Amino acid sequence: MVNSKGGFLVDEGNKADEDLRRKEKEREHQRNVHNLDMPMFLDPALNPKCRECQSMDIDPTFLKVFKCSVCKTCQNAKPEKYSLLTKTECKTDYLLTDPELRDEEVMPHLLKANPHKSTYANMMLFLRFQVEEFAWKKWGSPEALDVEYERRTEEKKKNKNKKFEQSLKDLRKRTKESIWQKRKDEEHQHQFGPTEGIKNGVGKQGPTWKLSLLCTQLQQRFVVLLNSSTFIMEEGLNQVEHEHISTSLEVEQIEVNLFRSKSLWLPLRARGVFGGQVISQALVSATSCVRSEFALHSLHCYFLTSASPSTPIVYSVERLREGRSYVTRSVKAVQNGHIIFIMLCSFQKPEPWQPTHQWSMPDVPAPEQCEDEEVAYMRVIQDPKTHPAMVQFFQDQLTERARSPIAIKSAKGQQEAEGGRIVRYSYWMKARDIPVYEAPFQKCILSYASDMHFISTASRIMGLRRGGKGAESLAMLSTLDHSIWFYRRVLQVLSYKFASLTYYPFSNDFHAGDWLLYEIDCPRAASGRAIVHGRMYTRDGKLVAVTSQEGVVRANIKEPALQQAPETNAQPKL
Repeated sequence: MVNSKGGFLVDEGNKADEDLRRKEKEREHQRNVHNLDMPMFLDPALNPKCRECQSMDIDPTFLKVFKCSVCKTCQNAKPEKYSLLTKTECKTDYLLTDPELRDEEVMPHLLKANPHKSTYANMMLFLRFQVEEFAWKKWGSPEALDVEYERRTEEKKKNKNKKFEQSLKDLRKRTKESIWQKRKDEEHQHQFGPTEGIKNGVGKQGPTWKLSLLCTQLQQRFVVLLNSSTFIMEEGLNQVEHEHISTSLEVEQIEVNLFRSKSLWLPLRARGVFGGQVISQALVSATSCVRSEFALHSLHCYFLTSASPSTPIVYSVERLREGRSYVTRSVKAVQNGHIIFIMLCSFQKPEPWQPTHQWSMPDVPAPEQCEDEEVAYMRVIQDPKTHPAMVQFFQDQLTERARSPIAIKSAKGQQEAEGGRIVRYSYWMKARDIPVYEAPFQKCILSYASDMHFISTASRIMGLRRGGKGAESLAMLSTLDHSIWFYRRVLQVLSYKFASLTYYPFSNDFHAGDWLLYEIDCPRAASGRAIVHGRMYTRDGKLVAVTSQEGVVRANIKEPALQQAPETNAQPKL
């Protein structure tokens, strides 16, 4: 037992503990010696001096760690030589490696606690001029270091781009596989409408227009994929108009009153997505949110900005009014967080017992006597007098027309003229190879076709054309708003008494797959704007839709310079 002189008796330590205490005392002595300030000699010649100003007030830390005699004043005055660099800066700016920086004989460094977080490792600080001397020696010269730095930067950029392209490729592959798997797993079941009586008491049921549309889409999708030379529908920007109208109008419901486009078409030399497609897709979305006893009778829409074909459009339907005879819906089309299109549409319970009136159908040749626009384009292309630049233009037009789901013929008949200029144009239009859809979807197809050759008629009437010269050159053509009013004829009325009146509110009073005459005129154009009116007739002369549109129609004319009023010194009279 050993008296600790504190009132306690403690056991004597063993020999191993004594060795540990002795070694700890030796290490503490070494640390104290290492941390002692540098001794000052009485002889000034023996004291180290600053390498810059010969002052004896040198920094002991720099002398101990970096073996560099320099005073505090010179450190602050010459940071380009005596500032401290972190390990990251040495690796990034001077391209030094970790083994080189850890070697204290090659690169002496100062250890300092990390100021960002106490649990982080100590910072390694290096003297700038020592780092630069070692880097110049390693790379040969500062210019050689710059060359190596640029090479590595370019290589990193290439590797980053390569990695991004590979990840994008993998994402596309996974997306395509998931889409096909989803379509493969989807189950389709027919839903039929009410039974319709036919001869001998045998009844039949037909599918509703929405599900009939879906069936046709499923059939037509694979036909398009097999016939198309590119896989645009699933792979890219959908910048080629689809060959079947049902695919162009197709939207998917992602939430209640919320729909999303599945394909978008950018016409040739257009600023954005085809306006008729945006109108018809918005109309399909709105019709899906209306009860079946109501029929569309009008729509009014504004194009706020052009739509990009690379991003799907989301259609948000709002139920504004639920009346007994009329209901109203609004549709906002949103792309990239911005509203690009607004539409108001109204639906009515049909009143076939009310009196009717319409303008007569103009006297034009039958569609069988008119030529397709593709034939007219081909004739211009084969004409040896056509300029080579125009040949390419019409070749592009021919390719686009051949793939369009809407067939168009120019009805060159009795068209009014004033001063040798045509003021009214007529076209025969129909959707290519479609079944007899029910009335709601027929109106969506008609809305799609109503935007074709519409505002461009105003530029033709004014004699403006692309590629023209001076005041006859068309600089801009864009739609501002679009309106359609639908009027339908009653197919069957058995009695004038309301109680015994029989009518079919959703009967197909027109078929978009048959020829419709589109008569267009332009009553007024000014201030870079023009308004056009249109009327659509069936082959037997029934007016089924009236259209109106205003758009920007600008000639390539510069704005005249403003003339300042001449200055005068005359005094005003009281």
